[in-house]
Amino acid sequence: MRSAALVPLFAMALAGSLSAQPTPAPHLDWEKVADRLVRQMALQPGERVLLLGAPGQFEPLIPPLRAAVLRAGGTDLGSWTVLQPLYAGMDAAVVGPGIERSRHALVEMLQNVDLAVMMPGASPENPEYAAMQEILKSGHGRTIHFHWLGGGAPSAVPVPGHPLPAAEVIDAVYQHSLLTSDCQAIGAVQRRFAAALRAGEARITSPSGTDLRFRIGDRPVNFQDGDASAARAREAKVLIDREIELPCGAIRVAPLEESVSGTIAFPAGEWAGKPVEGLKLHFVHGKVTEVTATRGREAVEEELQKGGEAARSFREIAVGFNPELAVPDDHPWIPYYGYGAGVLRLSLGDNEELGGKVRGSYVRWNFFTDTTVTVDGQVWVKDGKLTPP
Repeated sequence: MRSAALVPLFAMALAGSLSAQPTPAPHLDWEKVADRLVRQMALQPGERVLLLGAPGQFEPLIPPLRAAVLRAGGTDLGSWTVLQPLYAGMDAAVVGPGIERSRHALVEMLQNVDLAVMMPGASPENPEYAAMQEILKSGHGRTIHFHWLGGGAPSAVPVPGHPLPAAEVIDAVYQHSLLTSDCQAIGAVQRRFAAALRAGEARITSPSGTDLRFRIGDRPVNFQDGDASAARAREAKVLIDREIELPCGAIRVAPLEESVSGTIAFPAGEWAGKPVEGLKLHFVHGKVTEVTATRGREAVEEELQKGGEAARSFREIAVGFNPELAVPDDHPWIPYYGYGAGVLRLSLGDNEELGGKVRGSYVRWNFFTDTTVTVDGQVWVKDGKLTPP
């Protein structure tokens, strides 16, 4: 997940292209969800656990989750409610300094938290979680990102031409994935893919004209394999290594910027709040050098201009590996931030949290469901389907 400073422009970049988030279904199995979350924590005796949630979001989960922490031998620090919407209606001149004061004070208060859970509705915009990120950056603690309803952006993304399913369907898919995914097996395939990337050149192609090449060199690879243990946190190389997503499923890496060259062909979407079709961005050494589109090119240029240098920079590649979150063949949609097997996320903007060199206040995620990914000629994804060699 992004740092607090990046969220506003991230939301702007995706505004209109993503549907509003559904309300969570009331019939989820809260006890099973709580037990699975705590199992992934792998708590050591006495470890201190804090929940950060939003008013009215997943509140039935809080009691069983706190109880599960106690049964696992952890120390329950309770549940904090973040302010949502964030200081709505207040004078911006008052809100800005006020948030900074809160964040600074909260850093001192959270020094001894070993694990925090970012519940649905909470996000890095909130000073409570922004403060927790400061703790993570200092080399202490870890967090679980359990944000079905978004942590600054919607988690369910429509495929162009297809509506999102009902909220109950989304909840059922997410719960099934959380409870049944073999994260250890997923992690093993992720590490095979990362080893291939480390040794070779990757190429991404698509029927619509994507043809992009890159190398990752010795860049950190983030494995979202559901391991939220303290032992795993001690191996963290970058911020997001301490922020564990559940359900599990993707790897993320910022390629060597100078190695990124070629073309990305985008599905229909919105840029600067306007419809865009037939968009292609051309890259040389990680920078956008040309923008073409059959409709809405001016809107793309407008957004890139507002986003500054970061907006014209390649950010990261994320590849989904979880078969339980794959795009359905019938009534297609993209579950949970593109963590499903075969889904690609090709992003623009700041990549500090991934160990990259791009800096700025712009991040835009872009989702692709029909790409082919090869590494030194070996096919790992074929036409949007995960096919590891």
